[in-house]
Amino acid sequence: MISEKDIVHVGRTQKPYGIRGEIIILFSRVEYAEADSEYYFLMIDGIPVPFFVEELSYTTDVSARVKFEDVDDEKNASKYVNLDVCVLRNTLSDDSPEALGDWHLFVGYDVVDRKGEMLGSIIDVDDSTINVLFIVRKDEEDLLIPATEDFITDVDVDKKIIEMNLPDGLFDR
Repeated sequence: MISEKDIVHVGRTQKPYGIRGEIIILFSRVEYAEADSEYYFLMIDGIPVPFFVEELSYTTDVSARVKFEDVDDEKNASKYVNLDVCVLRNTLSDDSPEALGDWHLFVGYDVVDRKGEMLGSIIDVDDSTINVLFIVRKDEEDLLIPATEDFITDVDVDKKIIEMNLPDGLFDR
């Protein structure tokens, strides 16, 4: 079974296109639109469901019309609007977060401080403001840690661990 650690959010479905069951996908980055994948995962009720691509034609550098297998009309396609679109992490040409510059690729990584103490696991990224934050969960408590290269001292992509040098007092209440 595919876990959320194995996939990367690359965009969102928009609206159906035409009567053949095509769906518009808006990719969040040009690099994601260029990813060569035979299938995409649509997040349905929090579960990644694979949809095999029959046809794909780009409409811009970050959007495409996609015809999925077994989605053959507008009514059926309309069931899949406004869903997150994901691909397998290894589908991307270089899946290191630093290379793609996308903080969301760190979701699922463990965070340790400079002393080696486990701070928790990144469960989400808040990029709603210019100051992007990692949402790190440890023992049912969520910590907000600034997602900045200034604090990251090491990234182990294989072990999915980020070592951070955080300022003293960051978590004082």
